[in-house]
Amino acid sequence: MKTRLAILALAAALAAAQTPVNPQPAPAKPPAAQRPAARPASAPSYKDLRYPPLGAVEIPKVETFTLANGMKLYLMEDHELPVVNGLALVRTGNLFDPPDHVGLALITGMTMRTGGTRARTGEQLDEQLENIAAGVESGIGETSGSVSFSALKENTDEVLGVFKDVLTAPEFRQDKINLAKTQIRSGIARRNDDPGGIRQREFTNIVYGKDTPYGWQEEYATIDRISRADLQDFYRRYFFPKNTLLAVWGDFDTAAMKAAVEKLFADWSVEQPPVPAFPKVAGTPPRGMYLAVKKEVTQTFFAIGHLGGDYRDKDYPALVIMADILGGGFHSRLFRRVRTKMGDAYDISADWGGNYDHPGLFEIAGSTKSLSTVAALQAIREEVERIRTTEVTEAELNTAKESALNGLVFAFDTRAKTLQRMLTYEYFGYPKDFLQQYQKALAAVTRADVLRVAKQHLHPDAFVTLAVGNPADFGQQLDALGSAVIPIDLTIPPPKQEAAKEDAATLEKGKQLLARAQQAAGGVERLAAVKDTTQVAEWQFDAAAGGLQLKKTDRWIAPEILRQESVSAAGRITAFFDGKSGWIASAGGSMLLAGAPLKQVQGDLFRLYLRMLLSDRIAGRAVNATGDATVEIGDATGQIAQLEFDAATGLPRKLLYEAVTGGGQPVSVEEEYADFRAVGGVKVPFKITVTQGGRKYAAVAVTDFQIDTGLKPQDLGRRP
Repeated sequence: MKTRLAILALAAALAAAQTPVNPQPAPAKPPAAQRPAARPASAPSYKDLRYPPLGAVEIPKVETFTLANGMKLYLMEDHELPVVNGLALVRTGNLFDPPDHVGLALITGMTMRTGGTRARTGEQLDEQLENIAAGVESGIGETSGSVSFSALKENTDEVLGVFKDVLTAPEFRQDKINLAKTQIRSGIARRNDDPGGIRQREFTNIVYGKDTPYGWQEEYATIDRISRADLQDFYRRYFFPKNTLLAVWGDFDTAAMKAAVEKLFADWSVEQPPVPAFPKVAGTPPRGMYLAVKKEVTQTFFAIGHLGGDYRDKDYPALVIMADILGGGFHSRLFRRVRTKMGDAYDISADWGGNYDHPGLFEIAGSTKSLSTVAALQAIREEVERIRTTEVTEAELNTAKESALNGLVFAFDTRAKTLQRMLTYEYFGYPKDFLQQYQKALAAVTRADVLRVAKQHLHPDAFVTLAVGNPADFGQQLDALGSAVIPIDLTIPPPKQEAAKEDAATLEKGKQLLARAQQAAGGVERLAAVKDTTQVAEWQFDAAAGGLQLKKTDRWIAPEILRQESVSAAGRITAFFDGKSGWIASAGGSMLLAGAPLKQVQGDLFRLYLRMLLSDRIAGRAVNATGDATVEIGDATGQIAQLEFDAATGLPRKLLYEAVTGGGQPVSVEEEYADFRAVGGVKVPFKITVTQGGRKYAAVAVTDFQIDTGLKPQDLGRRP
């Protein structure tokens, strides 16, 4: 505010100096001797502006309670705006992922909200919340899980109800699990596209160690192994009242809000053993020079450093100042030397990373011209050595301290931010006045402190140095820096779909669910008596999928003969498969069915509607329950699909499976069945909506379905 007033006063003074007191034109005067114009007073310089020192961060009044179920509640009134917000922190995280299920916590956090609750689907929640300008979100990170809400004051009770259901009764619907998996797989497929992303990922994994939870990463295989039952088990283990901190802030009365929350969560009384401590960061990575070859880039992305510390370290404030002087911005040593003076680096920074409960990373990162890679890395080493051996200047110290202290203003410029930071301190067991302690410690850092912590905590001999770029363009090879170069393999392990876990109980439940569906569809004996089927369908692809139309005719003779004919504006394509081999034909001729077309036809045969329903009678198939209304069906060839049933009718509702795109990447496909009609005593869906990768792909309208018309193998096998 004082800055603004000073600027306004300055503007007013300048305006007064330039505007005549009487704006009327002056009367003409006879010529007189010219006098030199008076020089206006010089304007104040911005350098002359003075500001008072920053005061201590004020901690707002927060009422704290422990509810009867063990959940801790933090309430803070803030009547500035007619809104209410809340945040639940749950002691969990991806550090608890099993090594063969990396991604489990991530998917759990994503689908707690998108998968809806027992009462409403995710889409129904979306509509309800959008209509009242509210939000409820969920997620799980490295060391915490969260569910949050925001609401207008008048809608608080309604939004609190949704928030409570998402926190205590998520449904984890299979279609949203599949969508989350598709999104993560897409990220895996593209993870080597960005050299800066490669640098950050590989540097982190090397320093922490790829054999620890801190260095693990999601792969196709770990994502594919995750089932709905895994999510439910993960949720049950960590989401219970005594493992939850809930903060609510906004425009409310504390007593009334406490009573409302207590009543709302009175029935959430789940008990679980205390959650164990997060894994420790163990082991020391080998120092050395690592190279990830990225031939298509014209610059080198690099990272240098080792483990940092945590916020409790008494030296942390001085280390923050040290890192800022080294590479904290335009004023830093690395910026002035490597980017400005040498003119080689495109960007460069240094950071002493801390975490609440485990060491962060000390990292110098940037990018430079490929030709100057070795020179830039050598200059960085020299600057690290200089800050370890010589005191920084008073000007450098003051600039870094002002930057760090001013940064606190933006970190705690609202009561809500301060409350959330207090909640985090409580979550990790920090003292309530930790913020004030940190602020005082920053202000007290001296030049001697900076030199001492640089000597004590920076270990150039233990540095990990990573370069991502094209070594053919390096002016000198990396081993010129005196270290052997360790290559990094960026190969992404290919996807391999695996069946869900099964045991006697899940197999028995799978039989029961399938038997109910068989009965609902016409009875198992009637289904098993079908000898052949003919289905004609009109496909309308979504605009994003090309907007094409085609007519598709599938003729099937039990058990494994299938002929498919597709007719579109592009022409006719016919495929035939007899269970062992086949052919494919178009206007350009015919050829042996092989490769991707063979896999597609084999998949279509495996997922044929009647064959899905008769899976318990097909040799080599297993029917395994993965939920209360879902079975996974797999065979010895590796085909896997999930069949979801309608709870009310028992009929199949959705078929979910994995397909491979033209680019070879895995994608989830969902077929939703509707408009069941009886044909020859068998109920068949006449409307199918196809979703691919979480987006609508095609609408399928069955125009004709016939059973037992006497199809002959020799007729189906005749080439066009």
